[in-house]
Amino acid sequence: MVHRIALIHAVRVAIPPVEEAFARHWPEATRMNLLDDSLSRDRTRDGELTAAMVRRFVALADYALATGASGILYTCSAFGPAIEAARDGKAVPVLKPNEAMFRDALGRGRRLGLLATFAPSVPSMEEELRAMARETARNVELRSVCVPEAMAALDAGDGARHDQLLGDAATQLADCDAVMLAQFSTARAQATVAAVLACPVLTSPDSAVLWLRGAVARAS
Repeated sequence: MVHRIALIHAVRVAIPPVEEAFARHWPEATRMNLLDDSLSRDRTRDGELTAAMVRRFVALADYALATGASGILYTCSAFGPAIEAARDGKAVPVLKPNEAMFRDALGRGRRLGLLATFAPSVPSMEEELRAMARETARNVELRSVCVPEAMAALDAGDGARHDQLLGDAATQLADCDAVMLAQFSTARAQATVAAVLACPVLTSPDSAVLWLRGAVARAS
């Protein structure tokens, strides 16, 4: 059975990494990309997640389901509560961008690092991971490093500078048991970051696609 998977994005640069992860791990799935890149701009402008933004996330999920999607993956890490609202009551798996990676990281050790490029996403991601750790009775020490200059470089088309900036910043997390690349767009820097660290470097797209493939199979 061929499944349609809806991928919902708030930034354009999140699309290639998740497409590449599907090519590696689930090439037979039919992907459907929905992009509203005004969401990330509005989130930055307003400084908070508003009720109007939540309604937009719910509407995007409803639209995806109306097309026959068997699963939904959001790739925007700054909108956790909105995604939770969007998946409430849905009959298909709806995955937040980082939850699969967080579960993977929690199994790697106590000292975890988060390497980000979009500052508004960091507080909600930290709280999400800590809540997951509490639910599984794990004691974690989480350190976050944000490099907004890297996202600016990527938006300007300079992928090499984006990757190098993240590689340089990763040295601050050298004593971690695992380091997570926070945004989907940062997955492209995995090899550069891994080259300066001795610990595993995890990416959201790979973890998410593998988890979603299993969840859709179980729900079918």
